[in-house]
Amino acid sequence: MVKSNKSTLSRIKITKNKKLLTRKKGQAHLNAKQTSKKRMDKRSDTSLVESKKNIQRFLYNR
Repeated sequence: MVKSNKSTLSRIKITKNKKLLTRKKGQAHLNAKQTSKKRMDKRSDTSLVESKKNIQRFLYNR
């Protein structure tokens, strides 16, 4: 039995169709200096492309 990685699970949203979504990197703070295009690009979530073995680790408890 494989344990799920809880620190990673807290950062990932699992959709109905078992896709993994996460926030884009670098948007925690200090965004005022960036261009508006970069700030707008960071607003959308990104999809994680993982192998089936890794996806099973995230979906273990769900």
